[in-house]
Amino acid sequence: MSSLPERIERIERDLLAEPPRISAYHDLPFAVLHYTPAEEFEARRQIRRFATRLENAGRRVHPFSLARLLWRAVEATEGVAAIAQEERDLGFRRAQNTLCTLLSDDSFLPLRNQLAELTRPLDPEHDVVFLVRAAALAPAAYRCAKLLDELHGRTPVPMILFYPGTLEGTTNLRFMDLPEREQTGAYNYRVKIY
Repeated sequence: MSSLPERIERIERDLLAEPPRISAYHDLPFAVLHYTPAEEFEARRQIRRFATRLENAGRRVHPFSLARLLWRAVEATEGVAAIAQEERDLGFRRAQNTLCTLLSDDSFLPLRNQLAELTRPLDPEHDVVFLVRAAALAPAAYRCAKLLDELHGRTPVPMILFYPGTLEGTTNLRFMDLPEREQTGAYNYRVKIY
């Protein structure tokens, strides 16, 4: 397996190519860059450097924190106190299922809608979105693979999901390296994994 800097170098070349090569599909301009959870702080440093290089090459980088979007959905709907009380009364799994509903169901504030709205004013020729802080969705508040599938056709802006987990084979990812979180074939085979 290649190192994180090598994978970032590959995705950078593909993103800056004319036309960009992170995806062969105009309605699915996404890629996943995985790193081990133990590399979290090094990954953050590398991501900042990557963003600087892209900006020096004329791209505008928009880092969107999935952690921030998660808490935005909680605060705009049920509230932190209600989720905490639910966990105390009904257990962790039930509270986690509620989070998944808040992030998925159109009656609340789903991640797909938040990201579609955030990317609407962006220019796919000049802008690129970095989806960071995905670990906030652990262990199972929301599946990252589901997010990319739900964004299919909703934005033309290139989007890189920085994924804390291990690649097993060519399309199997294990979120946060948790044994129960293998997402076998979870990613659309058209989404390139770096």
